[in-house]
Amino acid sequence: MEWVLLVAAGLFSGIVGALVGLGGGIILVPAIVYLGAIGWLEGITPQTVVGLSVLMMIFTGLSSTLAYMKKNTVDFKSGFIFFAGSAPGTVIGAFVNKGLDLPSFQLYFGVMMVFISILLLLRKCLKPVRWFVDHGKQTTLTVARGTYVYGYPIWFALLLTFIIGFSSGLFGISGGAMLVPAMILLFLFPPHLAVGTSMFMIFLSALVNSVTHISLGNVPWLYTIPVIPAAYIGAKVGAYLNQRLNSEHLVVALQIVLLLFGIRSIYEGIM
Repeated sequence: MEWVLLVAAGLFSGIVGALVGLGGGIILVPAIVYLGAIGWLEGITPQTVVGLSVLMMIFTGLSSTLAYMKKNTVDFKSGFIFFAGSAPGTVIGAFVNKGLDLPSFQLYFGVMMVFISILLLLRKCLKPVRWFVDHGKQTTLTVARGTYVYGYPIWFALLLTFIIGFSSGLFGISGGAMLVPAMILLFLFPPHLAVGTSMFMIFLSALVNSVTHISLGNVPWLYTIPVIPAAYIGAKVGAYLNQRLNSEHLVVALQIVLLLFGIRSIYEGIM
């Protein structure tokens, strides 16, 4: 039964993560924590759930990146710059994770989920900011949807992705929920390019993140057997749907789910 649940969690995490550029960890982590809390999975700790999530993100990131490369919706130069900022953040976050017990993890992770759900909610209400484009290196991209001019100061991109990487190493999430809105609203990336580039950065960061968590003994290897193949397949499905569906409907549903999960996680952490 537990393997069926893990396959379902991995598949859904891969689909949602690739569809809207979140990487999947934001779905997998609360799902695994919940299954562990009700006794359906054994040996779940803040360290093992994060180790499982970051290892999964290697494969969801790779699967999504390969799919987006075929659509030419990956900015590799920006992806490497973002990775340069996030990589050291993931390492520091992984070591900070060592000191968290389950109640503390649930409390802090719940706050993070509520923040992300609010960020996703406000994404459409906020107006794009041109300052970062005007004060950074600009790129012009012409696609079927029109011509886009986007860019960013490298120092700010490195600072932002360091913070995102720290959150990834600490909580096992990809950071795409924060990076994609920032790329669209601050750097004026075209939405589909933002998602594809985000997944490329997630793949690279997950490699570093996973090495750190493996060295710390945080990966429950038995659970990776059902989760990783399911997540890899789910990521391919999500990337396929991204080109054909309006993902905003899923984002709205995701906001509600994250908000409810976040409130419940905060309650469990406090109680």
